[in-house]
Amino acid sequence: MSVVPHRRPGGFTLIELLVVTGILAIIAVVVAPQFLGKADDAKVSAARIQVDKLATAIELYRLETGRYPPDLEALVTAPADLPGWKGPYVKKRSQLKDPWNNDMAYRYPGEHGAFDVLSLGGDGAPGGQGNDADIGNWE
Repeated sequence: MSVVPHRRPGGFTLIELLVVTGILAIIAVVVAPQFLGKADDAKVSAARIQVDKLATAIELYRLETGRYPPDLEALVTAPADLPGWKGPYVKKRSQLKDPWNNDMAYRYPGEHGAFDVLSLGGDGAPGGQGNDADIGNWE
């Protein structure tokens, strides 16, 4: 009579699943905050670039029309009685919003120069610190 070895059925035991789940949870707790902070930093960097692009578009508008735009919408749609407008100076209206989907702010005359264009940061309110700080073309 021959002895047939006892084969263990395929799959994982409950203990093995719990150990793997625990390891994944520890990795998530350690790694996730680092990635979340990077996403906020990326939005701040994108807002700085967007502010610079809008400031350049405003200067081009002024060069071609002889005056600063009355509002940011004038960069997308020609004002009714303005000769020399060769826009659009901004291709999409979505470029008039910051990375937090808030409207970019524009002041003419500006407090820091001929004009101010700024993102109000993550909180969408004036002032703030860190990711909520204002990002303007004068910085």
